[in-house]
Amino acid sequence: MCRGVEMQATVVLLPGDGIGPEVTSAAERVLRAVADRFGHTFFLTSHLIGAAALSAGRPPLPTETREACLGADAVLLGAVGDPTFDTGASERRPETGLLQLRQALGVFANLRPARVWPGLEDCGAFKPKLVTGADMLIVRELTGGIYYGEPRGVADDGQSAFNTMRYSRPEIERIAEVAFRSARMRRGLVTSVDKANVLETSRLWRQVVTEVGARHPDVKLEHQYVDSCALLIATNPKQFDVVLSGNLFGDILSDEAGAVVGSLGLLPSASIGDRGGLFEPVHGSAPTLAGRNIANPIGAIASVAMLLRHALGAGSEADIVEQAVADTIASGDRTADLVDGEEVTPLSGSAMTDAILARVINPA
Repeated sequence: MCRGVEMQATVVLLPGDGIGPEVTSAAERVLRAVADRFGHTFFLTSHLIGAAALSAGRPPLPTETREACLGADAVLLGAVGDPTFDTGASERRPETGLLQLRQALGVFANLRPARVWPGLEDCGAFKPKLVTGADMLIVRELTGGIYYGEPRGVADDGQSAFNTMRYSRPEIERIAEVAFRSARMRRGLVTSVDKANVLETSRLWRQVVTEVGARHPDVKLEHQYVDSCALLIATNPKQFDVVLSGNLFGDILSDEAGAVVGSLGLLPSASIGDRGGLFEPVHGSAPTLAGRNIANPIGAIASVAMLLRHALGAGSEADIVEQAVADTIASGDRTADLVDGEEVTPLSGSAMTDAILARVINPA
């Protein structure tokens, strides 16, 4: 049993919708195993969000859920989204609850690491020689841009709709600082993504990022238009270190990064700001997979590692979780999303969790 400095922490679990409860259960098992191994005490409570809340006759972010998250050291989310609620007013959509939660927590920086795990080079749609060694971090601004800009709405006649893309200098400065500090701990390169040839918001973005970059002379700064960046991620992903982007562009590019690494099911994320943070896998609710025990739990388990590192300052514990994932993949264990053909029998989601958990509890 490994015992370091014991800690106490409150973690709110938001299983959410679709495969969210399944992967959250896997993540919870790993988090409890870490607590047991290191002698920590984690107080875990579960609350409703998204379609799960709407189905219970509640708003997508119930007041008690919001208050519990504001009082926690960290929040671990499964997924939000259900096609049952895809029509109607925005306040009755599951995704509105997630947007409201991000804003309430003040988590303006979304960190989405995307690396090709050794052993998975041939699991995706890209040639192994292109993706082997790819390791990027997408730093996405999370509480501004077109997802939050006002005014927004649908015209009274229902024949047109409008959204507003808006960024301020302080919003751009603070997310750029996160990107440059992150690059300093990695390979020292920031690629800032915009559409400055056509968007005024992007022209301001490029100007401010350049100014922030001048304060970090040890980090190289490059600028890319979003369409060009999307092409380069697909054709030469190894050139990227830290990719800095606004809310909309980062949402799209991080999903593309999922194709590079082999599956969206592998991708974790951390949303950080002035308080503990919100941690969630990138894959979404995937309702067609729900209840079948085939969802890949690695994105959620890797999100636990990010929670330990960024919210609780438990770097050693995070390293053990990530190493357990790496060792499990290296052993040849695969879930259905990582299997192409009949050569390998895929593990169920719970069996993959068992394999990772065994290495967390008793590493080689």
